[in-house]
Amino acid sequence: MNIRFFVLLTALLMLSGCASLRNGVADGVQPVIATHELDSSELLDVAIVAFDSEELTEKEVRKLGLSEEIRQAEERYIPIHLKYTMQRTGQWGAVRVVPDESDAHLQVKGNIIHSDGERLTLEIKAFDARGIKWFEKTYSEAPKLEEYHALAAGEKDPFQDLYNTIANDLLLHRSQLSVDDVLKIQQISELRTAQDMAADAFAGHLSRDEDGIYSLVRLPVEDDPMLRRVRAVQIRDDMLLDTINGYYENYYNDLWQPYADWRKLYKEELAALKEVQKQALTRQLFGVAAIVSGVLLSSNNSVSSTNLPEVMVLGGAAAIYSGFQKWEETKIHKDVIEELSLSFSSEAEPLVVEVVGETVRLTGSAEEQYQKWREMLRDIYAAETGLPLDSAGEEIPAPSSAAAK
Repeated sequence: MNIRFFVLLTALLMLSGCASLRNGVADGVQPVIATHELDSSELLDVAIVAFDSEELTEKEVRKLGLSEEIRQAEERYIPIHLKYTMQRTGQWGAVRVVPDESDAHLQVKGNIIHSDGERLTLEIKAFDARGIKWFEKTYSEAPKLEEYHALAAGEKDPFQDLYNTIANDLLLHRSQLSVDDVLKIQQISELRTAQDMAADAFAGHLSRDEDGIYSLVRLPVEDDPMLRRVRAVQIRDDMLLDTINGYYENYYNDLWQPYADWRKLYKEELAALKEVQKQALTRQLFGVAAIVSGVLLSSNNSVSSTNLPEVMVLGGAAAIYSGFQKWEETKIHKDVIEELSLSFSSEAEPLVVEVVGETVRLTGSAEEQYQKWREMLRDIYAAETGLPLDSAGEEIPAPSSAAAK
């Protein structure tokens, strides 16, 4: 009897491991929409940096059929969909996806902890231009199968509850800022950009403590010609980022259908795989229980003379064999998942775009390209001020009349 109880308990524990993970975010979360158009003085611009991701494990690659190509696509897809979610609320200024860190009013950084089409887990950090961290949180969701239907590009994703929760958390921290806080964030953001363009000219306007927090020391006069030139360069920078976002959005639109299909089919295949594994495990466990019971009965003189113990042992062996056959069926589903992954990877090729006369691939090298674009902006600033740049990108004074002689 003790052995039978142990076998049954083992079966229940193992089967419970097949249960779906609970969602880390609530179901049916709705984004908080602005009830009226906000004044520009109330709005913060947002830069969502292209996400990073955890390295895929051997299990994720070999057993789940995931790939680096899919993960790289998600590093761009996820921040773009978050951008769309935040834009629809009307609670923010310009929301852009950027290849690298910036001096925007608010910067959002993300890391993909886990993503397999069935469950998404993200680590999100948010900092404002002062360097103050708003929060660092982990979000996770495992949607129901019906949530993979009736999707809409840029509007409804299977993990929309997760995106809405992130947007609402950002808004919650934004709502805790005073009018003076918002103004300081806007001013510090502009002065940080100015220091990037001309460090010496704007060196005394900001201070930074050992924790990396910026404080406003003094403001330049409003009609400062250096500041006007910085603002002119900033407009060009924003235009460039808008162009980059156009490429990101095209990439997102190209990915939408194959990625949506891949996740839906992956979810269905994974559910079928788990069901088959559950059936196989059940058969094997009952087979083991039957064999153990048959052996125990064979030692009982009152029943050992009957065929019952032998029948139970043979029946148990047959159940175990049937279970192994079920395990073989799981390979079919794994093959389908791998096929889906390969199909998705082939359709998710990075875009090649033409920017300022250069061919750029929106892949991991986009971050390096963005740094080149920033250097180009410094060239523009130098041209605006009439000061040339040396090879290191530093301003150098024009030669004096005496030196010219």
